[in-house]
Amino acid sequence: MRSYLFVPGDRAERFDKALATGAHAVIIDLEDAVPPEAKLSARAAIGQWLHPDKPVYLRCNAHGTPWFDGDLALLDHPAVCGLVLPKAQEPDLLIQLAKSLRPDQRLLPIVESVYGWDRARELASAPLVDRLLFGSVDFASDAGMGSDGEELNAVRTHLVLVSRLAGVRSPVDGVTLAFGDDQALANDVSRARRMGMGAKLCIHPKQVAGVNQGFAPSATELQWAQRVLQQVEQHGLGAIAVDGKLVDRPVWLLAQSLVNEALPSAALPTGAKVTP
Repeated sequence: MRSYLFVPGDRAERFDKALATGAHAVIIDLEDAVPPEAKLSARAAIGQWLHPDKPVYLRCNAHGTPWFDGDLALLDHPAVCGLVLPKAQEPDLLIQLAKSLRPDQRLLPIVESVYGWDRARELASAPLVDRLLFGSVDFASDAGMGSDGEELNAVRTHLVLVSRLAGVRSPVDGVTLAFGDDQALANDVSRARRMGMGAKLCIHPKQVAGVNQGFAPSATELQWAQRVLQQVEQHGLGAIAVDGKLVDRPVWLLAQSLVNEALPSAALPTGAKVTP
């Protein structure tokens, strides 16, 4: 699950197209993408389109808005995998929402305020939370920062660490607004992956392939992982080296992780083996 693609909730003609992009998750957005006067008609159109063979997530309007309760009614449909909650900052609300979800549905809170950041570990620890999403643009605005780039690296690190402590999957980084700039996207994905984030939000279908590829292990990484696994298989863990560097248990686990990551999306190098 590396790419999460938003599609405006008032553009029903784009829903099937979004599912065909190769995005690992499609989020139908009833919040920021839909103007107030179109929210009710968008919700009705979503309800008519939903089909069990077309799994999607739903981003509802924020708690406290006049549309929140009505949006939640869409969760009854079997096609809805879970709820993307904007402006997440109250763990008690997540606990309450989890009680109304099916066991197979999940919550994805978006951390997009300083207060939400301050309670991020509690949010991540709430029932049925799959992972945290980072609303970097809104966060920068709330924090009074001029950019959602390097200035927010400390926030990204915090979300990675609290996710680890809560035992949920690594967080999803925010959007790249320059959707026509492939290099900007590649740079953002590379930074997110280096910092330990596991996926990225997309605002345009053009971004999906770059995100999927950027978060996948590279050919060089897989070849290195193959060499590590082969050496450990032949000699066991101990005083062995690969490419002039000591291989200890953390390095071996990293090699296994890279190979496991590649399994759903890429062919393994010849001879690569996953060790349970």
